[in-house]
Amino acid sequence: MKLINDITLGQYYSGDSFIHHLDPRTKLYSIIMLMTGLLVSDKPLMISSFLLIFIFIIVLSKIPANLIFKNLRPFIWLFVLTMIIHLFWTSGKIFTKIPLLGIGITYEGIALGLKYTFRLALLIVLAAILTLSTSPIELTDALEKILKPLKRLRIPTHEIVMMLTLSLRFIPTLIEEAQKIKNAQISRGATFNGNLMNRVKSTIPLILPLFISAFRRADDLALAMDSRCYDGGNGRTSYKELKYRFTDYSVIIVCLLLMTVSIIVNYFNI
Repeated sequence: MKLINDITLGQYYSGDSFIHHLDPRTKLYSIIMLMTGLLVSDKPLMISSFLLIFIFIIVLSKIPANLIFKNLRPFIWLFVLTMIIHLFWTSGKIFTKIPLLGIGITYEGIALGLKYTFRLALLIVLAAILTLSTSPIELTDALEKILKPLKRLRIPTHEIVMMLTLSLRFIPTLIEEAQKIKNAQISRGATFNGNLMNRVKSTIPLILPLFISAFRRADDLALAMDSRCYDGGNGRTSYKELKYRFTDYSVIIVCLLLMTVSIIVNYFNI
C-alpha cells in the first residue's frame, strides 16, 4: 500500500510558475513531442540532453522534486523486469555467466537495459509533471479543444474526455479509500507484513470493498450529474476560455525543434 500512496497521478500541485501558467494544450502538445523525441533517441548523448531538459522543466515548474520522483517507486518492478529482459536475452560480448542457469550476461544487454530503463523513468517523470502542474478541469478543456474536429465524425469527444478526466481525478480518491480500508482491516487484527505471498493474500480482502466503494462513488456521481440536468457537451461553454500567448507558441516551437533534431540524429545516425 505504501507504493500505491507514492502515485501522484490525478493530483494537482497548485503553484505560480512558468509551467503552471502555460496553456494546457501547449503542455499536451509539448509533452507528446518531448516523449516522441525521447523515444526515438538512441544515443547516450541525446538521452542525456533530454535529462538536462527535464531537470530544467522541473526547476521551472517549482514543484518539489521528491513529489515528482516518488512516482518512480511503484514502477520499480517494471524497471527490474526491463533490465532482466535485456540482460538475459541480448546477444553480444559476454560480460559474465551465471553457472546455475547457464546464461551469459553481455555488455550490450547491460547497455540496452540501462538505456531503456532510464528512458522509461524519464517518461514517467514527464507524465507526473503534466498532472501535477495541470488541474483536471484544464486537462478536460484542453483535450476537448484538441479533439473537437472529431465531432464532425459524430464521435462524442466531450463524453470521452469527461470519462478520462474523471478516471484520472478519482485515482487519489481511490488511493485514500484503499488506505482507510487497510487501516480498518488492521484494527480488526489483519496483518500486511511478511513475505511476498503473505502480502498478496493480505491484499485480497481489500479488493472487494474497494470495488464496492468505487461503484458506489460512480453511482453517486451519475445521480449528481443527472440531478443537475447534465446532457453532454451540446451547447456547453467553459468558465475559462483557453487562449494561446506568445510563450505558448515559443514553447511549442522549441519542443518541435527538439523532436525534429532527435529524429534527424536517429535517422541519419549522426
